[in-house]
Amino acid sequence: MAQHLGQHFLLDSSIASREVQYASLTKHDVVLEIGPGKGALTRLLATSARQVIAIEIDPRLARQLSMDLPSNVQVIQGDAVAYDFTSLPRFTKVVANLPFWISSAITSKLLDCSFEKAVLIYQWEFAQRLIAGPGTKHYSRLSVFVSYKATCRLLERVPRESFSPPPEVDAAIVELIPRGHPAFTVRDETFFFEVVRRLFSQRRKKIKTTLRSLCSDLDGLPFLDERVEQLSPAQIGSLSDLLLERIS
Repeated sequence: MAQHLGQHFLLDSSIASREVQYASLTKHDVVLEIGPGKGALTRLLATSARQVIAIEIDPRLARQLSMDLPSNVQVIQGDAVAYDFTSLPRFTKVVANLPFWISSAITSKLLDCSFEKAVLIYQWEFAQRLIAGPGTKHYSRLSVFVSYKATCRLLERVPRESFSPPPEVDAAIVELIPRGHPAFTVRDETFFFEVVRRLFSQRRKKIKTTLRSLCSDLDGLPFLDERVEQLSPAQIGSLSDLLLERIS
């Protein structure tokens, strides 16, 4: 992807090789790669997987990739954020050096899909938010969303000097494994995510202050004098269910 589109090309081939190793690819795997750029990672994926589907937004790079890559690579020129992943062949793994500016949108899209494992390079601070727990400075609505949908591990830190052009911050390799079922049950996912959004948009306020816009009768509900950053995802889910019952 061209520099003006936010891509930092990975220069360190040993890091790309470890990404492929972390993904535990077999000749049965169909791999989705987002933002293949010049194709360095794509070529490694193609040697280990049955098929690679590479989505590249830059038309010039997409044309070059289509001519240069092995026959088991399908190059799609398009914007991965807007692309309908359900129209793709069923993929089992996702391996990608994500352009940092699409990290949140792509993570959300991926966790609505069915696959076995993703190994992704993110901006270091974004990776910290993915794995953060209650009471930590990086704990956020993203942390809650990801822990509800998947298990997440930070595998290694990637120095900024490993990219061209170098970004302003380091990066990280992260493993995401979708859960077969959510980490806990809620009565209404849409409502739960709205409660999470509202609470974290005013994270320094007490919960009762934020929730009054949803329900005027909060008497007896738990955690009202807490701040959301102290609650586990499951506790927020429990509060969401009680609030929905009160509203109904």
